[in-house]
Amino acid sequence: MSSKLSQKMGLGAGGMIGGRVALKLDPQALRRLTSGRRVALVTGTNGKTTSTMMLSRAVTALGEVATNHSGANMPDGHVTALSKQPDAPYAVLEVDEGYFPAVAAAAQPDVVVLLNLSRDQLDRVGEVRTIERSLRDVISRLRGCTVIANCDDIMVTSAAKDAHRVVWVATGTGWHHDSASCPRCGEPIRWQGEHWTCSTCDLARPKPDWVTTDGFLIAPNASKVALQLRLPGKFNQANAVMATAAAATMGVQIEEAVRRLRGVSNVAGRYRTIQRSGHTARLLLSKNPAGWSETLTVVKESDHPAVLVINANEADGRDLSWLWDVPFERLRGRTVIASGERATDLAVRLTYAEVEHQIVPDPLLAIDALPKGAVEVIANYTAFRDLNARSTGE
Repeated sequence: MSSKLSQKMGLGAGGMIGGRVALKLDPQALRRLTSGRRVALVTGTNGKTTSTMMLSRAVTALGEVATNHSGANMPDGHVTALSKQPDAPYAVLEVDEGYFPAVAAAAQPDVVVLLNLSRDQLDRVGEVRTIERSLRDVISRLRGCTVIANCDDIMVTSAAKDAHRVVWVATGTGWHHDSASCPRCGEPIRWQGEHWTCSTCDLARPKPDWVTTDGFLIAPNASKVALQLRLPGKFNQANAVMATAAAATMGVQIEEAVRRLRGVSNVAGRYRTIQRSGHTARLLLSKNPAGWSETLTVVKESDHPAVLVINANEADGRDLSWLWDVPFERLRGRTVIASGERATDLAVRLTYAEVEHQIVPDPLLAIDALPKGAVEVIANYTAFRDLNARSTGE
């Protein structure tokens, strides 16, 4: 009832309010609702929602799955999702990395998918090394759990190293700007090609069980499977291989898991295209330096105009200093519009990156201001949420 009321009052989709009420009435609701199910938790800085969608799609090969792949990734959202499907024998839950220790302790997962760790919203989540230590501590105490971990991410490797059982995935992706030094001893990290090692302690890139190559995955049995995804970008190939490794751990055949992933075309509005005043605009979500870097790689494949939309609300993080870590220089020579509530802050960064641009604060009007044709729209969290809702309503 509370979820429906939230929707009617325009306060949100209601993905959390019902769970919030349930947790007030029963603080052990999450533990109770996960008991008796096979549970997979998906966490990390980037790619959680997409990977959760992919994994839940794959696990439906085994039976009904309770999931929160719309992005309500805190305990309130978990309780709501689980309550909607009380008889589902499987649960695949996206978990905000800051809440992961408490959720893992309550849910006692069979599988944990640890995607990546980098700076996010520093005024909300905290310093990435603090997050890594908290994940490392709880993961080391999970018994009977298999951790699917990205061995190309130094922070993830450190967090997963002491797990009861680890399946290592070479994703070919990793944001290295936050891990020049070892998260365990503080000494420098040394690189040789794709391999890395701490210069002092025993932390080093593990030998991968699964490997992501260009458009393919290589499984532990050495079989090579074409991904053929509808979602763009190398990072989504990495998400797909992580999800497939997790699904295989839960008992799904590899080929069947990949077949189901191929049907994913947009995730909670991400990658959706909208038609507006003669424009075909693709909506892309990026929330932090690592995410923006990957998305700029995707849009670099074309020369379409780009609308960049930045807000700085509480859910985004108020601190915009992270803009200076985004390689906007890749957009030189493109038609670019700075938009959103903090378009002026973005414009300053673009000026220093020597990217010619206009300022149009309203993103829909920014699209209208461009020549008719294809447009890439990249927005951070609340900017994307609001734009997605407005474009759906029109």
